[in-house]
Amino acid sequence: MSSPLLHVEAISHFPLVARSSSAKLLKEFSETLAGVTPASRLEVRPAPETASSGIAQIDALTGGLPRGCLTEVCGPESSGRTTVMLAAIAAVTSREEICALIDASDALDPHSATAAGVNLERLLWIRCGSHAQSSALSRKRRQAFSLEERERRRMEDPVEQALRATDLLLQSSGFGMVAIDLAGVPLKMARRIPLTTWFRFRRAVENTPTLLLVTGTQACAQSCATLSLELSRQSSEISRQEKVLSSRSSVLNKRQSSEDRHDSRDETSASEKPSHAELLTGIEVQIEVLRSRMERKPVKSVGDFTTKAVWTA
Repeated sequence: MSSPLLHVEAISHFPLVARSSSAKLLKEFSETLAGVTPASRLEVRPAPETASSGIAQIDALTGGLPRGCLTEVCGPESSGRTTVMLAAIAAVTSREEICALIDASDALDPHSATAAGVNLERLLWIRCGSHAQSSALSRKRRQAFSLEERERRRMEDPVEQALRATDLLLQSSGFGMVAIDLAGVPLKMARRIPLTTWFRFRRAVENTPTLLLVTGTQACAQSCATLSLELSRQSSEISRQEKVLSSRSSVLNKRQSSEDRHDSRDETSASEKPSHAELLTGIEVQIEVLRSRMERKPVKSVGDFTTKAVWTA
């Protein structure tokens, strides 16, 4: 007779145990969630301050280049990426700010930079394209390297120099813009740059007035870039008038003596074009916004601008 009584008594305790466990779990959840702020009370992150890129069409498309952020401009050769970089540097130096250019392939032409409006007195040009071999390496060891291995080592050095220089510049601060030109670096080498490196650069420049601009063939910073632009050339045409003028000047140069030609070359200013140069006018460049983490989404995602360049054969 005792068994049914015990069975009934055990069953009567189960609801009490379940209630106490639920109350305990609810109390633990309440204590855990006490420090969590509801999404409705979260403060909206302010949009970064922007500065002019030097090109009105880009400013109209993106609102300018964001300060304290990483901006990436990519595109194939002759797509206008160097034009965008020089225009941005010219805009920074015109505001009497100091700009640093880390040239991974040592491809900058100072005359072209001056023609684009860059104030060279406010530009720190870091050339990373030195391909000199170490004197400590013997000739026998150099011959032992295959051509592919030597090419790989030759191209790795400038990239490593560029990354180290960027670290030092971002830590020192005081620059209106730090530009990294990876356009001349092979794509496979640029892709080997770890994503953690770009994340470190983004954190270093965050909450500072510095513009961090990266140019290359393809986007490498990926999600670390606040603004990512892709350029592509649409069309271009050769100015026939400039070609006729250049041919006439070449005829006049042939009539001069060798000494006169030598003297004239010394006195020729950097802005004058050689006789064999042809002026490309009407170069239309299309701009596409690949990524933007600005507060507001741009009204347009595609834009274009026109530029010109000198091509020598």
